[in-house]
Amino acid sequence: MSAASNLLTYVERHRAALDRLADLSPNVERAATLLLEALRGGGKLLTCGNGGSAADAQHFAAELTGRYRRERRPLPAIALTTDSSALTCIGNDYAFADVFSRQVEALAGERDVVVGITTSGNSENVVRALAAAKARGARAVALCGERGGRVEEFADVTLKAPSALTAHTQEMHILLIHVLCETIDDAFVDERIAEQA
Repeated sequence: MSAASNLLTYVERHRAALDRLADLSPNVERAATLLLEALRGGGKLLTCGNGGSAADAQHFAAELTGRYRRERRPLPAIALTTDSSALTCIGNDYAFADVFSRQVEALAGERDVVVGITTSGNSENVVRALAAAKARGARAVALCGERGGRVEEFADVTLKAPSALTAHTQEMHILLIHVLCETIDDAFVDERIAEQA
């Protein structure tokens, strides 16, 4: 197929997923509420995922410690994908399935939220991270594809991107992350304005 044909097909599939994304509004609201409660209450976000989802996890954390669109105070967020020494130590001494859960056990507390991103919903290391979050008394948010998966068992809120295709699921995930960042910006920019008044 030509690039032009691929583009048309790709746009159609992307649009089909995008058109169904608004159905997630109630769960997006719930996820935003959990994140804001954690950040306002002295907690932090711990994010994780594999491959493209690892990049999304890092992107999310960076938007909070840096800024998304508007000036506000830095917010505590850690991507569990970025410490190569921890990943290789845990992967070598235990198993790759434990690379996130061991970090959650070390870092998560009751005021925190663990965000697990997996297009299949079944990535073992992400499932174990959310299970560890629940065991620690932390809250858990999962981003996955439309089929859900094992992460649903451990998540307080699940955001199921409305696509069965990995690429379009990832595209919806980054859009959802940006919506959450925008909502967090709204809250903390308002807080900053109130403090200056």
